[in-house]
Amino acid sequence: SLLLSALFAVAAMDPPSQPITLPPEQAAKEGRALVDEMLSQPPDASTTTGVLSIRSKIGYREILVDFQTTVTSTNWLSDYKAHYSDATRHILILHTPNQPNTYTWFASARDEDDQKVGDRNSAKPVKDIWAPFADSDFSIADLGLEFLHWPDQKLLQKEMKRSRSCRVLESTNPHPEQGGYAKVKSWVDSESHGILLAQAFDVKGNKIKEFYPGDFSKSKATGQWQLGKMQITNSKTGSSTTVKFDVDK
Repeated sequence: SLLLSALFAVAAMDPPSQPITLPPEQAAKEGRALVDEMLSQPPDASTTTGVLSIRSKIGYREILVDFQTTVTSTNWLSDYKAHYSDATRHILILHTPNQPNTYTWFASARDEDDQKVGDRNSAKPVKDIWAPFADSDFSIADLGLEFLHWPDQKLLQKEMKRSRSCRVLESTNPHPEQGGYAKVKSWVDSESHGILLAQAFDVKGNKIKEFYPGDFSKSKATGQWQLGKMQITNSKTGSSTTVKFDVDK
């Protein structure tokens, strides 16, 4: 998926350097160029499994999840599945270069013989992309990196973050929806374009969510870097969600 591909890629460490702040005209130009490049690069086809761990005021729960990416010559489809005891719920996100994301969903129930019932012909448009995925702190819009599709993109500065040379991108939503973000600040790895940290803010400038990928390791089979987990904290609700991925050790 676009989300995973933006987080998986990690390369060799760069030496530390002083932050470089860009003037407004250059910030807008380079911000737009960076986002266009990120959105134009399709991910590799893949299937990843994991566990969604949710901590909130009402307790702790775990949900098994699958993430699958299907790539064609013109677009790619991200399929996010959350497995419950009686059903599997899917969020489908269609990514097409130079086009808005398309979000759909469907649920596969189970019959008495524990066989899945239902298919993608029953998929329906997602009415609220800011609704939570599987009751977690991840919104459906988060899965599609919806903030990269906002018109206002600025590259604020270049600095080190987590021992990596990064470009600090500020994405502004001109018309924030109910429950959505007004601004997202993300630290994008200069070499891999992986997002090393992202913070989401409301219309008053209060930070409401922070995304933090971690536990990167190299696959012994492919030599590629893998994302072991990703955490999101929600300042508004006091809850947090961690996705732990099954990676090649």
